[in-house]
Amino acid sequence: MQFIIEDKVFDILPDVIFGAVVIREIDNQGNFPEINGLLTEAIEVARVRFQNIKPKEHPDILPYREAFQTLGINPNKFPCSIEALSTRIAKGGSLPDINPVVNLVNAFSLKYSLPMGAHDLDAAEDDLEVRFSREGDRFIPFGETSPEEPDFNELVYARGDSIKTRKWIWRQSDLGKVGNTSKNIFLPIDGFAHYNLNKVTAAANEIASTLEMIFKIKPLTYLLDKTNRTAKL
Repeated sequence: MQFIIEDKVFDILPDVIFGAVVIREIDNQGNFPEINGLLTEAIEVARVRFQNIKPKEHPDILPYREAFQTLGINPNKFPCSIEALSTRIAKGGSLPDINPVVNLVNAFSLKYSLPMGAHDLDAAEDDLEVRFSREGDRFIPFGETSPEEPDFNELVYARGDSIKTRKWIWRQSDLGKVGNTSKNIFLPIDGFAHYNLNKVTAAANEIASTLEMIFKIKPLTYLLDKTNRTAKL
């Protein structure tokens, strides 16, 4: 299995980078107070960060909004995942206790102010790609069973014709979502080489070391950019 970035992505967004953490044979069940503590702390840090500024106006969020506009995506209608998460927290909202890995992803996404996701690698056998949509692609929204088609030429995360994330980093699919029984998991972290490369690599390294400490596993980390567009997972 490979993680592949389509060449065309870098033609349009030459500065984009893709960090990733791959987890193998994790037991994603049970309650971990240390993870809950990290999430609580990250929520409080995010509330302070956005106390006097709207998330959509924050320097951490602006590069993603600009990239969405370059891609022809309206960021006001389709905010990227970290903007949506930050807005929820800034308005006083909380986050549900989902499962250890998802809770940890939310904690580090908020801590570093980066869009992060979580995909069950066992949900399909196809390569995981960041590419533009094509005819026959299908997306299952969270909590639904009926598929929808992505827009023409829409940037997506995909496996075969199954769309894992629509509009690049806007919304994930119900297919391949990480649950308590997920054992092999892919965590993407999206950023920009000249803006937050250090944060992307730091987030990947810290979440990997945290997983190793808590679960006694050895995650692998990756970084793809315009000079390195494919990784074997």
